Amino acid sequence: QVRLVESGGGLVQPGGSLRLSCAATGPIYSIDNMGWYRQAPGKERQMVANVADNGDITYLDSVKGRFTISRDKTKKTVSLQMNNLNVEDTAIYYCNAEVILQTSLRDYDAWGRGTQVTVSG
Repeated sequence: QVRLVESGGGLVQPGGSLRLSCAATGPIYSIDNMGWYRQAPGKERQMVANVADNGDITYLDSVKGRFTISRDKTKKTVSLQMNNLNVEDTAIYYCNAEVILQTSLRDYDAWGRGTQVTVSG
């Protein structure tokens, strides 16, 4: 069973920093896109940052210059360094990986359980 295990998150004051990490485990042949989404109360889930298999990086416009995503393909991990956080960044953050399963070579869209990020103070 493919699992995405997230860590990090928490409560921080405006202007502060947090780091999120995610590790993929299970019968994985390869991972295409790997990144982070977020969902604020009453809003739809949105892509925050993504790293493609070829290394191309995409950011949500509102986080450009403040957030940095990094990926280790060998370890199957992805991290999100979030600096200069503001109240609009408050949301549940979800790790996502587009996986090719080892057993069937089929696509599988894996999601973590989510980690809360709250910017307040």
